[in-house]
Amino acid sequence: MKARAQDPARPRRGRRAWESGHMAERIAALFLICKGYRILARRLRTPVGEIDIIARRGRVVAYVEVKHRPDAATALGAVSDTARRRIIRAAEWYGARLRDPDLVQRFDVVAVRPWRLPLHMENAWTA
Repeated sequence: MKARAQDPARPRRGRRAWESGHMAERIAALFLICKGYRILARRLRTPVGEIDIIARRGRVVAYVEVKHRPDAATALGAVSDTARRRIIRAAEWYGARLRDPDLVQRFDVVAVRPWRLPLHMENAWTA
């Protein structure tokens, strides 16, 4: 029996968490699309950090952190100060490449909860 190839960038032990995180990001992206957002980027890796989803609706560009947690409070608490600073730096890097200075940029969290609709928390924090 042949073993399935492992992604060398991902440790073996966290495979289930990695897979559920990616599934949560797909669910969050579909949820945002249903709310009228256009997904500009998913899992964007920049030299200064990573952003789960970048979405736009009208003049608003939302940098979205996705958390798979049982409730909204736990999801919001799971975004540490370090993670917020990393996302802010990545958003500044990405925002510098946008050609429209009139866009409003904000930081959101989408909590993907088991057996419930995702919860979109707009303006979860400010830069």
